[in-house]
Amino acid sequence: MAKVAKEPIRDLIIGRNPVTEALKSGREIDRILVSSEEGSMKVIIARAKDRGIPVMKAERSALDRLAGGQPHQGVAAYVSAYSYSSVEDILALAEKKGEDPFLIILDGIEDPHNLGAIIRTADCAGAHGVIIPKRHSAGLTDTVAKASAGAIEYVPVARVSNIAQTIDSLKEKGIWVCACDMDGGLYTGQDLKGKIALVVGSEGFGVSRLVREKCDFIVSIPMRGHVNSLNASNAACCVMYEVRRQRDLG
Repeated sequence: MAKVAKEPIRDLIIGRNPVTEALKSGREIDRILVSSEEGSMKVIIARAKDRGIPVMKAERSALDRLAGGQPHQGVAAYVSAYSYSSVEDILALAEKKGEDPFLIILDGIEDPHNLGAIIRTADCAGAHGVIIPKRHSAGLTDTVAKASAGAIEYVPVARVSNIAQTIDSLKEKGIWVCACDMDGGLYTGQDLKGKIALVVGSEGFGVSRLVREKCDFIVSIPMRGHVNSLNASNAACCVMYEVRRQRDLG
């Protein structure tokens, strides 16, 4: 009996024509993997760059594994299982609710389980939305949706080209930007009321230097054990709920 080829994962489009059509249609694409830059692949790469979609080189063997035996013709695209919002959409939601904006900015969270957990906590804590970068970040995949326990349906997520520039834009709108990172003030001792955006850094490196410099102030969570840091989603949860506590107290 012939072996049945494994079905490709749901968040992946494979093959030159399918990827080209996805690009032309304007579908949300997180990143594209290519095994070469020759022939018709140049058109795909050019279209992707025009739309600001990251293109990454991948070995053909890696694409073979991703495609699960289906013909990929040297190209695969990770697509979003859910649609992205804009930063303006998030701010409009806060205005509609008559509340000061409460945003979560993620500086390079690449683990989809962490991203999903943060979206879940953002919903529970009453944040108006989450902002992620186009590069070096998990996208809105089914894995993220499952980890969010359904919160992805209610929390708008905006994807931006440049986190530092986005922070500048938010500050121009009167929003204070606070990073959760090392060497900051105790998070429970800072005034986190009013218009606030909380920045959480990557799992391994924390908040990047440029983004940290753009923030108005830094808060830290005290560590009393043998390890010196929390998982990114746990750290985000602590500070989000401190924002919630202060808001509820007025």
